[in-house]
Amino acid sequence: MNFIQPSIDPVIFSFGFIDIRWYSLAYIFGLIFGLILIKRLNRVKGNLISINQLDNFFIWAVIGIIFGGRIGYVLFYQTYLFIENPFYIFEIWNGGMSFHGGLIGIIVSTYFFCKINDIDFFYLSDLVSIVAPIGLFLGRIANFINTELIGKPTDFFISVIYPTIDNLPRHPSQLYEALFEGLVLFIILISYFFKNNKKINNGFITGLFLVLYSFFRFIIEYIREPDLHLGLFFNFISMGQILSIPLFILGIILLRKNEYRKNN
Repeated sequence: MNFIQPSIDPVIFSFGFIDIRWYSLAYIFGLIFGLILIKRLNRVKGNLISINQLDNFFIWAVIGIIFGGRIGYVLFYQTYLFIENPFYIFEIWNGGMSFHGGLIGIIVSTYFFCKINDIDFFYLSDLVSIVAPIGLFLGRIANFINTELIGKPTDFFISVIYPTIDNLPRHPSQLYEALFEGLVLFIILISYFFKNNKKINNGFITGLFLVLYSFFRFIIEYIREPDLHLGLFFNFISMGQILSIPLFILGIILLRKNEYRKNN
């Protein structure tokens, strides 16, 4: 069964030279919903972080995600442009955000926020990990609307035709990622939190997030078209897969350390 991608303008409306895009709203609502849920999860844990601190953390999170996402995208995916013009990294109006860069950015901003406010880093990182799939889900839906990160041609019984690209039935890889990196990952993490929040040490959910996200991303990359200007490295692995490997390893290390602490 072939579905036709709906014709949706990536720009919702414009104010002069300012465009309001679905992709921008995905970030905005992902951050807002994420903060609301973090406050709820923090209450379950006994309000170990004050409401005022969480409101302040929101600004740190925005800065970390936006700057990390932009810098990561340029360094990971447009290195040649950065080499030609280092100031290109500041041209945010040209678009381009990397999840892996955004993840590094929020890890750094969370670390320094926790240091300044004397908060357990892994306590807050666990809460952030639980809500991160919300932003991932909304972001991948925005990618689908923007006709970005399309899947490879397929004869699978469910596929999508992107009329602005070609008439070939393709894997809707953005929707696969929204499902697994977003919805499925969120359900797993939130369920684990409420069923085991008194039994697990801080850092376990962070490790679980890194392992599961990396696994889902690595597998789905096989049915996604590689970036045209990068292609596949060694003819079989994409940049997204390469960047996911260290995250997976870090996640395994955190889970093993958590298991060791529980047994000793």
